Amino acid sequence: MTAVTAPSGSDTALRRLLDLLASGASTEQLAHVVVTARAEGTLGPADLAALAGAGEQALRIRETLEEHRRREAQLVALFETASELAALSDPDTVLRSIVRRARALLNVDVSYLSLNNEAEGKTYIRVSDGSVSAEFQQIVLGMGEGLGGLVAQTARPYATSDYFTDDRFKHTRHIDSGVRDEGLTAILGVPLAIGPKVLGVLFASDRATREFTADEVALLSSLADHAAIALDSANLLDQTRRAVAELNEVNATMERAEDAHDRLTDLVLRGGDLPEIADAVADVMHGDLTVYDADGTLLASSAAPSPLDPDALAAARAGGRAVSTKDNWVCAVQAGPELLGSLVLAGRAGLTDPDRRLFERAGVVTALLLMLRRSVVRAEDEVRGELLTDLLTAPDRNPRALLARGRRLGIDLSAPHAVLVAHADGGSRRRVASAAARHATLVGVHAEEVVLLGTGDPDELARRVAADLGAATGRPVTVGAAGPASGPSAIARAHAEAARCVRALLALGRTGEGAAMAGLGFLGQLLGDRADLDAFVRQTLGPVLDYDERRGTELVATLRAYFASGSQLARTKDVLHVHVNTVVQRLERVASLLGEDWQAPDRALEIQLALRLHRLAG
Repeated sequence: MTAVTAPSGSDTALRRLLDLLASGASTEQLAHVVVTARAEGTLGPADLAALAGAGEQALRIRETLEEHRRREAQLVALFETASELAALSDPDTVLRSIVRRARALLNVDVSYLSLNNEAEGKTYIRVSDGSVSAEFQQIVLGMGEGLGGLVAQTARPYATSDYFTDDRFKHTRHIDSGVRDEGLTAILGVPLAIGPKVLGVLFASDRATREFTADEVALLSSLADHAAIALDSANLLDQTRRAVAELNEVNATMERAEDAHDRLTDLVLRGGDLPEIADAVADVMHGDLTVYDADGTLLASSAAPSPLDPDALAAARAGGRAVSTKDNWVCAVQAGPELLGSLVLAGRAGLTDPDRRLFERAGVVTALLLMLRRSVVRAEDEVRGELLTDLLTAPDRNPRALLARGRRLGIDLSAPHAVLVAHADGGSRRRVASAAARHATLVGVHAEEVVLLGTGDPDELARRVAADLGAATGRPVTVGAAGPASGPSAIARAHAEAARCVRALLALGRTGEGAAMAGLGFLGQLLGDRADLDAFVRQTLGPVLDYDERRGTELVATLRAYFASGSQLARTKDVLHVHVNTVVQRLERVASLLGEDWQAPDRALEIQLALRLHRLAG
């Protein structure tokens, strides 16, 4: 029977060493086997020396395996990077992918990439990953300046463990300032090159001192080679796309021209209006179109109106062609030598010759429509002018006939209307009437003034119309209003009151403003046909009355005593039997409610009148 020999202590230690090596144990675990055997003292000097040698051999084997695994991981990462870059077609996406991969492969704080501009002899940082400094991201390097400029110039990789102490590079103030602001110390740069042509530089950098190994330089160079090919392919593909897009644009322009010809012809044949022209041309031209008349008044717009350049219009009129300004294109709308208006095209910085001819054709169509519109407007103005004259001069002669004539024009004279009278010194009243048409159901010239019927609050409408007409005509337009009035007789009376309101505004020096009698304060109550005293009191004292009612204060009583005492604080406090500071505090509260100008002569007069009316009303 054969005896089984138990393994010796050295055999056990060696087997433990091999097991750890096979399981991928750390360096510390492998070294611990030898340390433990030496501490136990069970092995002789020869066995212990053999075990120590085996331990060193195991460590070298582990380092070799680690190096193989690391290189295998790098190779896999490079293959993955190449595969990912090959699938990308947009240059910007390719650049972002390159720097992201570089940062991950070399495990650095910041990676970035610069592209060369051969014409300027500079390289610009285009993309970065991990960067936090705006100054650093805007660095521009001249050829030969800094580490990156040297790489871009020589097409050779360079690395430094401490950039600021490295005198191999040409240091400049703005480059060093950007690098310092980012906090970088160690920098590795390799060229992005296709053959002899250097496209840019790929960088990997750390914020601490670091020696870049030859393997890391080779790894980043391999990534740069893949990236250069992918970037060059993406640029070529992008150029191809642009060429195809240009061809498609030419075809699209021809199709738009045919479509525009058909649409504009159809508009003319069926009597389309200016807004339809504006929308149709804007749609075909892929821009925004604004139509003006000969005086520069806005007629129609497909979007927010674009301003008209008088010099550009003069050039277009003289040359018979559309001309460009800094932002827009301008085309004169003419009938022979007569200027009828103009077109302004926005949103198209440049026009091809076909688009320019299309824009000019739209000007011809617009001229035809303006000529037709002029004939129609003249006929309608005669009919509407006759109705307005009869309505204001003989409202009681045949009210039913007036109502019927209004209905034929689409105007319900039995509905409530605000009546406005617009006064403009100088200028064409016809032009004022034309500009006022957008606010009115009926407008015309009567007794040398522009009269319009509209809807809404008379005072608010008058202010809005005055501001709008002043802007449209370039001169102050004063507007008086009355109403609302329903029926011919009431409209005629409201017209008389609106005319008095205009005269009152002019007498008060409020030229260019708009108001109804209610907006003239107590003067409006004196001049108006229907005095509404309660409304006057509320309009003048409303905030103070409401404050007294909510708080139980005596601001109204304080105001009466103040005015009765000749606006003297000492006499006022005696009348009220309070301290003078109390009077001051109450008057400060009045100022916060009525405005700081409440003691101005005109305001004070209205307030005193309102106080008397309020007392009379109980």
